[in-house]
Amino acid sequence: MVSAVITAAGKNRRMIEDLKSRKLEIKHKLLMDIGGKPVILHTIDNVLNSGVDECRVVLGHFSEEIGPVLKDYPDKRLKIIQNHENNVELSETLLNGVQNLSSGLILCAAGDQPTVTTETYRNLIETAVNYRDPENIVSVLAREDTGLLQSAKGLGMPFICHSDLLLKYLSHHKNNLNPILIKMIRDGVVFYGIPSLNKLELININIYQDYINIKDHL
Repeated sequence: MVSAVITAAGKNRRMIEDLKSRKLEIKHKLLMDIGGKPVILHTIDNVLNSGVDECRVVLGHFSEEIGPVLKDYPDKRLKIIQNHENNVELSETLLNGVQNLSSGLILCAAGDQPTVTTETYRNLIETAVNYRDPENIVSVLAREDTGLLQSAKGLGMPFICHSDLLLKYLSHHKNNLNPILIKMIRDGVVFYGIPSLNKLELININIYQDYINIKDHL
């Protein structure tokens, strides 16, 4: 069983501030249009096309705007869940998703990364599945070094690891993701960095220029 959780619960703060400074229409970054459909749908398509058995999108802030875009998604592997409260850390959003999935490997993806390709998601999954101990590996999209990693500094989503690892670390650390990954590697969890296929895969949409860079090339 390989599952997936996509986080889509953030405050959209940096994008809102940037749009205001540019005197542009305020819009949630996950709902911005790329090629005729919202950012979040590109992310969902790429994740589901990787072959996962089930997927949860976790909503929080702005769920009243994002939810309607997702409610008619045709693939029944996808289910939408809601954080119990909006003002939570990323680790709590991920944990909510994990607790609503089957035990096994779980691919963790961010809704604002529409350029991460299906091929890269498959590479992440394949690395974890084929490792001699799938319950003690984090297969992660590399930012710099690839292969076996000695540090998790600067790393984040997407990555895949076993649900037991996620439950162990997310349940006890309410934080942003990177400090939790750093603790995991210090505790002896194996980290393996998968190279990106292109530089666009490393872009999270945080500000308007990120969106423009992606829109012009995707």
